[in-house]
Amino acid sequence: MIIYTPPKPADHIPVVDLSGTFSDEEEPLKAVAWEIHKACRDTGFFYISNHGIREALIEAQFASAKRFFDLPLEDKLAVHLKRSKSAAGYAPIAAQALDSQDVNSKASPPDLKESFAFAEEVPDDHPFAAAGMRGFGNNQWPKALPDFREQMLEYQATMRKLGDHVLRLIAISLDLAPGHFAPFYDIPIPNTRLIKYPPQPLDAQFNQIGAGAHTDWGAITLLSQDSLGGLEVSNISGEWLEAKPLPGTFVVNLGDLMARWTNGLYKSTMHRVRNNRSNRDRYSVAFFYSPRPTALVTCLPTCTDENRPPQFRPCTVREHIDEMFRRSYGFKPGEARVGANAK
Repeated sequence: MIIYTPPKPADHIPVVDLSGTFSDEEEPLKAVAWEIHKACRDTGFFYISNHGIREALIEAQFASAKRFFDLPLEDKLAVHLKRSKSAAGYAPIAAQALDSQDVNSKASPPDLKESFAFAEEVPDDHPFAAAGMRGFGNNQWPKALPDFREQMLEYQATMRKLGDHVLRLIAISLDLAPGHFAPFYDIPIPNTRLIKYPPQPLDAQFNQIGAGAHTDWGAITLLSQDSLGGLEVSNISGEWLEAKPLPGTFVVNLGDLMARWTNGLYKSTMHRVRNNRSNRDRYSVAFFYSPRPTALVTCLPTCTDENRPPQFRPCTVREHIDEMFRRSYGFKPGEARVGANAK
């Protein structure tokens, strides 16, 4: 049974070395799982090194991202996310307001970033696509970049394998069987997003930055960032820690679904992005990895006892993701899934 102790105010984001975890040797797995356990409780963020992903694949992904964002605006708008049944595609600058978490409230200005997202590519008659579930369907690909699709899908498939490995380690860190999360990820939602943050403009509104303070929506996120930096993570004291780019690493952070699963034991931590330190564009590639849409997220057995009852109501992944799209992009239920709604 997990011992409940208060999280510590972090003063840095730890690096977890995955060496030795790609076998079934018990001791390396337990040692790394303990490091992950501490990081998930204190910050909800950690770096992973020696993860096994080829550097050439990551470099190609960033090169492809730059090629996409360098396209004429007309070409990018042709694959606007509101033209997609799966809400995948291009989002221009100011399309999303993460800080307020409700774009209709106008509580905070929209983000200074543009992005391109793609999800699990399946035929239109796939049960999840036919049911209009976000994250499933034919992705939109820019016609001007014929080899773009192959690069994106190769990167996503590779990150999916790494995501499964991280989930295995998280399960061990929670005193669960290594394969505990596998049934929830039999038909997962792997969503990859290319993001470009222009330099902070002098005429930006108050509190308008690259990505406003927010938590991620899903279970885990694997982030690759360029050398520019700008990602900041809040600790439990409300202090902002820099998640500086470290060569050869990914940043891993937990999302809201993992916080619900663990009864708040593991943190879905507030973070933001500010690109105000140079005259260069900042690029990042985020891989959001969530369970299948119909999965019911309930409190894990090792994260509750008579003194710590479940604090979140059970919900399906689809219910949670749909609500977060509504808050962040202003989508109404059933909207943004047909071309007629595109701008």
